[in-house]
Amino acid sequence: MPPELKIQPLRYVLAIVDEGGFNAAARQLHRSQPALSMAIKELEQRLGEPLFEKSGKVELTPFGSYCLPRFREFIAQHDRLSRELKAQVDKQAGRLDIATVPSVASRLMPDILGGFIALYPELKVSLQDGNAEFVRRQVTSGEADLGVGSVWQGDDELDFKPLMRDRVGVVCRDDHPLASREALDWQELQGHALIGNGTSRLLEGTKAAPLIEQNAYFVANMISLTAMLEAGVGITTLPQLAFPEEHPRLRFIPFADPNVEREIGLLKSARRSLSPAAQAIGAFIVESIERGSASWRQGVMHSSLLARGYTPRRNPRS
Repeated sequence: MPPELKIQPLRYVLAIVDEGGFNAAARQLHRSQPALSMAIKELEQRLGEPLFEKSGKVELTPFGSYCLPRFREFIAQHDRLSRELKAQVDKQAGRLDIATVPSVASRLMPDILGGFIALYPELKVSLQDGNAEFVRRQVTSGEADLGVGSVWQGDDELDFKPLMRDRVGVVCRDDHPLASREALDWQELQGHALIGNGTSRLLEGTKAAPLIEQNAYFVANMISLTAMLEAGVGITTLPQLAFPEEHPRLRFIPFADPNVEREIGLLKSARRSLSPAAQAIGAFIVESIERGSASWRQGVMHSSLLARGYTPRRNPRS
């Protein structure tokens, strides 16, 4: 079995060579000369060969000359690893992979990631977006450290922390007969051309479920869906966070009956521990959304909160 080497005696060897003697090395290391000599003697006994000649001056033996560059390399690797591990614990370095649904990626994450990276500039964050099933797969497979989205049903492989509710409504062009309404009952959509999309299943299990069967089209891509709405091909249902509010010709009208919402939260694997950096960004996401200080809280969600009878309250920390 090879000898187990401690790092400190190896540093002593380098100091003795670099400083040109035991006394100079002892002063540089803030150690007594006898203690330094004893440490070198114990190292030589552990290795089974002397490192220094027994002459009056500092001179390496052939074995010592062989060991010296290897000691330097070993110490450099040790110190580099120590710095990297400490940086991970201090959340100062590393890579994070986050998966989100598209609406969260475009509406929530810019403010959140901007604030997080300002605190931890050495961290590299990768953000990928896809539908709720994509987010689930990314997290359960370990390709993403964390996800932000919705879950359709319980999943033993995931831990889900609910963070906010996103109201579902009708989206149509501003000249559509329904565009002037402040709220809609689901029956009022019957007889209109409906465009299904990836979030249409939010209507399942509600009184509005029959609308799913009435879809004349199905479009999964949000850019294509927006183009069809803009062209007046039909109307659709969307969570408000997914509504392209900057579009000048489209309107969002919340459902009055039924009140349909999706629950957005933080997803992590139930089977794997998070790295310190992933724990940090997870806590930051939770705090940012729950605190409601990001711009989307005052902007995208403002009209939805008012429609539900909520009174805005100023946050002294925002």
